[in-house]
This record gives sequence, structure tokens and C-alpha cells, in this order.
Amino acid sequence: MAYTTATLSCMIPRMGAGPAIWYYSNTDAHTDVDAAGYFTDGVAKGLVANDVMIVVDTDTYTCTLHHVLNTTTISAATLA
Repeated sequence: MAYTTATLSCMIPRMGAGPAIWYYSNTDAHTDVDAAGYFTDGVAKGLVANDVMIVVDTDTYTCTLHHVLNTTTISAATLA
């Protein structure tokens, strides 16, 4: 499966220097979401480095927490 632009939304906008909180759901595994360049329109939607993302895999009904590493490649990483 590939990135679904319609299922990425900002839940809580950033306030001051704090991160925004995003929600994304898809059938992709969280490891796919971590790949560089996965969010092809992330910059246009407003993702910035250090934003937090809640990712729900709708196939396995798992939820993982990620943070945006950078906006050059819009890559996310699962938080341990």
C-alpha cells in the first residue's frame, strides 16, 4: 500500500515552539511509514521536524507513536 494523503490530519496545531500532533491511518505497517519520503505532501500539509504523529495500522489495529525527523525527506521514526 502507499501513503494516503486524505488520512493525514493535524489534531493539535503547534503552540509557540512546541510540536503539532498529527493523526495518520492506513493499512501500511509502521515500518513503512518510517521510510524517508513516505509523506509526499508532508511539507505542504505543514509537517515540520519534531512534530509528533499517531499512526494507526487499520489492518492489525495497532497504534504507534512517531516523530518527524526532518522535512527534507519527510521521514518519521517510531518512538521507543
